[in-house]
Amino acid sequence: METKTRVAVLYGGKSGEHEVSLSSAASVIQAIDHEKYEVFPVLISQEGAWIQGAQALSALEGKLEPRLFTQLGESITDDDHLPATTRLPALKLDEIDVVFPVLHGTFGEDGTVQGMLEIVDIPYVGAGVLASSVGMDKVMMKKVFAAEGLSQGDFTSFLRSQIEEAIDSVVANIESLFPYPCFVKPANLGSSVGISKAGNRNALKAALRLAAKYDRKVIVEEFVAAREVEVAVLGNDQPQASVPGEIVSSNDFYDYRAKYLDGKSEMRIPADLPLETAAEIRRLAIEAFRAIDCSGLARVDFFVRHADGQVLINEINTMPGFTPYSMYANLWKHEGLSYSELISRLIELALERYHEKKKSTTRFGSE
Repeated sequence: METKTRVAVLYGGKSGEHEVSLSSAASVIQAIDHEKYEVFPVLISQEGAWIQGAQALSALEGKLEPRLFTQLGESITDDDHLPATTRLPALKLDEIDVVFPVLHGTFGEDGTVQGMLEIVDIPYVGAGVLASSVGMDKVMMKKVFAAEGLSQGDFTSFLRSQIEEAIDSVVANIESLFPYPCFVKPANLGSSVGISKAGNRNALKAALRLAAKYDRKVIVEEFVAAREVEVAVLGNDQPQASVPGEIVSSNDFYDYRAKYLDGKSEMRIPADLPLETAAEIRRLAIEAFRAIDCSGLARVDFFVRHADGQVLINEINTMPGFTPYSMYANLWKHEGLSYSELISRLIELALERYHEKKKSTTRFGSE
């Protein structure tokens, strides 16, 4: 009988996207090929505790199909129970072949967990330390895109201390760069948390203060009147890009409510675009993926400007929403890759990348 690959599914986390992560992780655990993979649920609490076993599984109650929830619960032994106060990673290293970190936002998608997994020498799904951290920090990401010659909207950034100490000066600086409205975002956060569209000076001040609650660095972007188009990228050194999909938001912009709460935003797959525009977007998605040295998966978001059809890159997300209903999974479903097959492919890519890195020597002077 073939031995199953042992996969630790890591979820939760300390970010504001804790609940989003639970939904993504439950979807992965539900859809993973249980004939090929043995699942180890691992929860990171909102306080930062690492929890395995029954307590970790309990966070997914109501999100997993009852029969699977019971089956996983029966497979947990007393040795798997760990106190909620455990602060150090609780992974049993000799029992894990690969980690699937289904973590969104800070302390999960930003390179921190990836760095820890590099140190303990465990393969993991998704981007490495550098790509994760650059992809998370919107300011650094846009600077890399600029260096690579990728067209994008104008932006500027400020530290929380600047906003707290001299907000009038910050506002004057922004007003000298581009007109209202503009977008204000925490530089290091996802799922549209803390984002505002500011249409005047008072709204801009409120937006800056809100974004600064979530991060010490705030990015301000010019408003682009455009369609919002997204592409899924999959692979390591030879990545592939899906057809573009389009988001038609139920709100004034694609904020947290439009993404997760009201259920009214519409995905159009494939996006209704001229063939040459769609091909250009796919090409640019792979350029962006390679620009930050990404691996595994990413969703790359673009604007297609109404005025002239110009394609502008918006951002790259190295751990996009990962339920079967998310844009990323649906784009690959359109390409003929089921959600379960996508999970298997990502695990294969993680192991491929791990073995590729092992080819590099760390001992200087050796032959």
